[in-house]
Amino acid sequence: MKRLLVVVDMQRDFIDGSLGTAEAQQIVPAVKNKIREYRDAGDEVVFTLDTHGEDYLCTQEGGKLPVMHCIKGTEGWELCDELKEEPGQRFEKGTFGSKELAAWAAAQNFGSVEVVGLCTDICVISNALLLKAFLPEVPIRVDAACCAGVTPQSHTNALEAMKMCQIEIM
Repeated sequence: MKRLLVVVDMQRDFIDGSLGTAEAQQIVPAVKNKIREYRDAGDEVVFTLDTHGEDYLCTQEGGKLPVMHCIKGTEGWELCDELKEEPGQRFEKGTFGSKELAAWAAAQNFGSVEVVGLCTDICVISNALLLKAFLPEVPIRVDAACCAGVTPQSHTNALEAMKMCQIEIM
């Protein structure tokens, strides 16, 4: 049965842009290798894109995180250079989790779903939990070495929270 790899928000603003971190930069090669592994096996790879407009600072999220990022059409919104040419469906999302991704995945027949990307403690956990809700009997996995959080501590906390929700941490 085919597997699904969900690559969450590997965008320039989260890697080396306005919200970038050293930890995010360090996982790029591992994510690239993970994508290659899935493609070589004939499995599906999709991407999420955090997507905001110029009115971001007027949104609830913008009020709580007043840093312009992932504004559609800007360099920061694009996937990082190492991944931007990768084929695969893109799911733009204006919030942490993508209901469209979860609904699409539920309509397929995947044997498992693996989630990697940024940020572990915000969008990775949100998408993993949505996928678990839409696909309760499909194993959902997160590769900790292919994720980074806002901080190392929040990364670890998110991994522990996902474990409690029966998401396998690799």
